Amino acid sequence: MRVPLSWLREYVDLPATETGRDVQAKLVSAGLEVETVERLGHDLKGPLVVGQVRAIEELEGFKKPIRFCHVDVGGAGGTPSGGGTGELQEIVCGARNFQVGDKVVVVLPGAVLPGDFAIAARKTYGKVSHGMICSADELGMGDDKTHGIIVLPPHTEVGTDAIELLELVDEVLDIAVTPDRGYCLSMRGIARETATAYGLPLRDPALLDVPGPNAHGHPVSIADPMGCDRFTARTVTGLDPEAQSPIWMRRRLQKAGMRPLSLTVDITNYVMLEIGQPLHAYDRSQVRGAIGVRRAEAGETLTTLDGAKRVLDAEDLVITDERGPIGLAGVMGGAETEIADLSADAETGQALGTTEVLVEAAHFDALAIARTSRRHKLSSEASRRFERGVDPLAASAAAQRTVDLLVLLAGGTAEPGVTEVIAPSAPRTLTIPADHPDRVAGMAYGRETVVRRLQQVGCDVYGNSAAWNASAGGGGRETGGQDELIVTVPSWRPDLVDPNDLAEEVIRLEGYENLPSTLPKPPAGRGLTERQRLHRRVGRALAGAGYVEALNYPFLDPKVFDELGLEAGDPARRVVRLVNPLSDEEPALRTTLLPGLLGALRRNDGRGGHDLALFEAGLVFLPRENATRSVRLPVDHRPTAEQLASLNEALPVQPRHLAVVLTGARERAGWWGGGRPAGWADAVEAARTAAAEAGAELVVRQGVYGPWHPGRCAELLAFVDGAERVIGHAGELHPRVLKALGLPARTSAMELDLDALEQAGAGPVRAPRISTYPVATQDVALVVPAGVPAAEVESVLREGAGELLESLRLFDVYTGDQVDEGSKSLAYALRFRAPDRTLTAEEVTAARDLAVAKAAERFGAVLRGA
Repeated sequence: MRVPLSWLREYVDLPATETGRDVQAKLVSAGLEVETVERLGHDLKGPLVVGQVRAIEELEGFKKPIRFCHVDVGGAGGTPSGGGTGELQEIVCGARNFQVGDKVVVVLPGAVLPGDFAIAARKTYGKVSHGMICSADELGMGDDKTHGIIVLPPHTEVGTDAIELLELVDEVLDIAVTPDRGYCLSMRGIARETATAYGLPLRDPALLDVPGPNAHGHPVSIADPMGCDRFTARTVTGLDPEAQSPIWMRRRLQKAGMRPLSLTVDITNYVMLEIGQPLHAYDRSQVRGAIGVRRAEAGETLTTLDGAKRVLDAEDLVITDERGPIGLAGVMGGAETEIADLSADAETGQALGTTEVLVEAAHFDALAIARTSRRHKLSSEASRRFERGVDPLAASAAAQRTVDLLVLLAGGTAEPGVTEVIAPSAPRTLTIPADHPDRVAGMAYGRETVVRRLQQVGCDVYGNSAAWNASAGGGGRETGGQDELIVTVPSWRPDLVDPNDLAEEVIRLEGYENLPSTLPKPPAGRGLTERQRLHRRVGRALAGAGYVEALNYPFLDPKVFDELGLEAGDPARRVVRLVNPLSDEEPALRTTLLPGLLGALRRNDGRGGHDLALFEAGLVFLPRENATRSVRLPVDHRPTAEQLASLNEALPVQPRHLAVVLTGARERAGWWGGGRPAGWADAVEAARTAAAEAGAELVVRQGVYGPWHPGRCAELLAFVDGAERVIGHAGELHPRVLKALGLPARTSAMELDLDALEQAGAGPVRAPRISTYPVATQDVALVVPAGVPAAEVESVLREGAGELLESLRLFDVYTGDQVDEGSKSLAYALRFRAPDRTLTAEEVTAARDLAVAKAAERFGAVLRGA
């Protein structure tokens, strides 16, 4: 919400010395997010005056049309050698949207325009130009419909100071209104907050004399009182189609961030900004019969003001006449009843346009408008306000204000008929202990302060305590019981629904900065859990291995499963869908980390980072079977055990996963030697690194799953709860997946269940024990069938070597002339060490022979060269 300070002063008598920065500080202290204060015209310097074009000479021989104008600027002008003589100013101008007799804005030599653009007499196109005829952009007035010279109304007096006339010097506060503060999307709401912050009275623009409803108004029928509980209709006839919005209204709209269009539309926008009630004006000559409000019929169509033909949903709330829908309620009107632009009759030349207007001021259900706006991907100034809550009692005042302005500025006549359809409703009343804000804030405000602050936000407050009444008669001493306040919430604050909301109002108005700061005292002996320690160790280990952590949003589009090549019945396809997602394009919670991580890799690769190694550890969300619907928990007391159990039963299972993705060079080339591209082995090694931090034995064997290349996919297994279980996969991604996701060639990835890996671990990882005894190394090369996995051979060698084996490493795989066809040679380096003695050659040889014998027994392995 953009708030011009000059407009704000109409409702609050701020001290003349108060600047926009001062008001910003006050409003921020009251809890509003004032992002910036824009100082309009602070670098503008006159003379800047109103002039009248008296003559125009067309200059020829140039690439573009150039005009040499003689402009009367009254007493502000002068000859090139002097000023103030009243002679015509000679000005060169390239614009074409004005003619002789028009009133324009002229900047004279010596002036400075926004952007430190100094104006001086200068020779151009063979003529000397003494000044410039200005456009809106050159004066910093924002976007203009024509992007041409400003043509002022004919009655504007020549020589008038244009800086004051166009209100070019002002300050505008840009306020980010949070969803619970819908009333602040209006000058009325911001003025109320400002008046409260300064302790000054408020001139409420909605306090108008409004005639009561009668039987002579335009007929209105509401079929859905839940969707529309209030509808006011007023009619104005005899409008002058040539009437234009006055300069002050156009400037206020521009400062507030809206573009002036036509008088009638500008008035409805102005009143919306002023009071906060969205309005709509219909060309009454195009309305057929009574106006109705109902839900749309599935398949109905409506062409909205933006020219789009929309197919309506059965949940859409629509405005209708006897033909059908003529507007999308609370979002946008229909094209059939649009206010007609000014035109002229081709034969008579008579001005044509809308001369009678039907004004609608209604109150619609916030949820219905929000869903309609999202469903049609159509957000408007009206829908933004209805979604956040509009004061239902302001509708009749806003309609009256609109009628008054149409009569005043367009020469119309207000018809006596007033239609007002209202669904019965009672004001909302809450009961709150008088000391509740004290207990929430941790400081004593006192009953008087609580009552005063609640009254300042518009609440009616009444006492409800025999104890308080007794204490008042007994010298102000409380004699028992609890002092309670009965609070009637104002109509413009739909967000105040429980005592904590009222407490927040007291606290923010008293100042968040005044709240005491108390550090919590953690109980001794507590720190990170073992699960948290593992996550940190894994993160540090991967970072040390060259990976960069990338945190992604936990949302995905289920279509990504097709791109990942998952089978139709894959458990990962069962997702938890959000009722109100942040983005309709990602409506589900993730069941795998790969989509978000691969998206991050794709973005970085597209921006020039081709050597990438990313990792992420985060929760995935797996729906429960037959989950019950969750209950709404109370906020004023601790939930019961049954309520918490019901809530937990409805929550999805949320294991923590770990994933890595790699592409490009894993080791870069340089003067030190050649580099190495990232591959499937690096993805497997990342899994081993995580397993080492968890103290778990990880089994790696060939597998086939979803996005991975079937010939380069490793299945990761670990013993969980006494049984071997697949906890993840690693390897190179399938070329089809790379193409579908737009990823670089040979991209590799790994994902595993980190919680399952923790369960497979041996508990807290102990520091390694450093032996002082020497190590004995033995190399063996075993010839085994080509289909035998190296990991299984390694496992058998470990088993056979016994306790003396410290480590085992595969350092060579050979297939060629020196081994039989269908076989391969696996060369391992075995390191033996005893913790309490130096091993003898006989002991090392015996351990090695046992390992080889075990491999020969299991796989028929033979020593190469034997």
